[in-house]
Parts: sequence; structure tokens; C-alpha cells
Amino acid sequence: MADIPQTCEPKGTRPDPIGPYLVCGVLMVGIFLADMAIPLGVAVGVCYIAAVWLALWSSRTRLILLVAVVCSLLTVAAFVLKPPAGELWKVLCNRFLAISAIWLTAFLGLQRKTLEENRQKAVRDREKALEEIKILRGFLRICASCKKIRDDEGNWTQLEAYIRDHSQAEFSHGLCPECVKKLYPDLPRRPSN
Repeated sequence: MADIPQTCEPKGTRPDPIGPYLVCGVLMVGIFLADMAIPLGVAVGVCYIAAVWLALWSSRTRLILLVAVVCSLLTVAAFVLKPPAGELWKVLCNRFLAISAIWLTAFLGLQRKTLEENRQKAVRDREKALEEIKILRGFLRICASCKKIRDDEGNWTQLEAYIRDHSQAEFSHGLCPECVKKLYPDLPRRPSN
């Protein structure tokens, strides 16, 4: 029985729900407003990590990078728009650490997603290989006369072609000594070693 797809879309291309995008946008605006209200010496920009982390739930890499860029720009914008206060080197260090944390979170999250996708692909490949091995271990319908094999679609295939298509085996043809005697009785025999 053929598998019936649950949706019309290919696997892995379902659109992400809009909810996380909205929450991510509201979170970034909220952090920016809090950053504008709190003095420059406080490292509010580190809170943008939450928005990046939320974006990592998306399957879209571009969205994750876009959120990281916007968070970085908002961190810089708060520095530029707020009046100077406190020691400038501390303020710059806080902003630098916030931007570094944003990009480190995005980078590590994307790495984790890539590793997980690779792991899932390896599992799918392994399962596919195991299914193919089961075909060769299963019940094969073979013609008693010509030795052709009947596949699941009802087609008859030469034994060699069937095994070649369903395994990694390759064939080399020759004749065994009994067939040489039967097919070529007049052929002189070679001495056996």
C-alpha cells in the first residue's frame, strides 16, 4: 500500500507558524524600549539573546540571521540615541559584549540545527538502507525455468539485474565445469590444477 502524504507540501517545507515571529518582534521592541529607559551603563542589550533564541525555533536560517542583525542594530541604536552617561569605556564594553553574545548565540544555535539536520538525514539514509536490505532477505518470486524474479509491481527481471539493482553486488559471467561439458562436449578439457 502506498503512503498517502498528510499535506500537499514536500517534507521540511511547511511554513512556520506566525506566532513565534510576532513574539520575537514584540520581544525585540520591548527590549529596545527598556534599553532606552535604563541608563547606558547597564547591559540591557544582552537580553536580545532571548529574541535570537526564539528565532532559532524557526526552520528559516535567514530569519535567524535577520533577527541577529536587527538585535545588533538595536543595541547600537540605543547607544547612539541615548544621552552619554557614565564612563564611555564601560558603555562600549557592555555594547560589545551584548553584540558578541547575540552573534555567539546565533552561531551556536545554527550549528546545533545543522548537526541535528545531518543526524536526521543519516537516520533516514540508514532506515532506507535497512529497507533495501529487507527486500533481498524477503520472499522472492522466481521463475522455475528462466530464473527471472518478479518484483512488487509484477514485472519480471533477470536475476542478475534484480540483484544488481537491490544490492551492491556486481556480476561477472563464466561457465562452471559441468555446463562446459554439457554445452561444449567437443571442447578439449584443460587439466585441473
